[in-house]
Amino acid sequence: MRVLIVDDHRIVASGCRALFADEPEIDIVEASDAESGERVFGERHPDICVLDINLPTVSGFELARRLLGRDAAARIIMFSMNDDPVFAARAIEIGAKGFVSKTGDPQDLVEAIREVAKGGVYLPPAIAQRIAFAGPSFARSPLSKLTAREMEILRLLSTGKCLSEIAWLVHSSYKTVANTSSIMRHKLGVRTSAELVRLAIENGVA
Repeated sequence: MRVLIVDDHRIVASGCRALFADEPEIDIVEASDAESGERVFGERHPDICVLDINLPTVSGFELARRLLGRDAAARIIMFSMNDDPVFAARAIEIGAKGFVSKTGDPQDLVEAIREVAKGGVYLPPAIAQRIAFAGPSFARSPLSKLTAREMEILRLLSTGKCLSEIAWLVHSSYKTVANTSSIMRHKLGVRTSAELVRLAIENGVA
């Protein structure tokens, strides 16, 4: 089984290799950003893709959208430092088969890969429980109002990208990105892009 790890921290890929060191049937391939991840996906045809959400250019959410656009059957697990249930919910919403927090037990990733390889889905019990019982706190989170695409544009705004740069990065038109930015301001009750950026940082999107 070939597993593609897309993460810009080499120690993460090394850790993944160590997790499967005693399982020669698992072949780990690596990429450090969305662009190289998409290229390796096309070249190596991995069985499972583990995508870090917070990649250097566009996020793992955007990469997942691209991979699923190329192959609707792609089996994707999202990997994140942020264990906010909103991120897990958005990962499943866009078509990922699993979500694992980097702050959790390393065995969670092993179990996720095995379960998704069998055609199943996987959430660590702690995150699944948080989603199930989030209730009003989930609804109060500003991020719960945003789609995965809106979260992507918000993240890129928070890194200092202008609307034209964001449009190029997410393969969309300037008008679409500008409209999305306006919709986000309305949803979140803020008036300026600077307020959007502050909200992104406060909620761990940046």
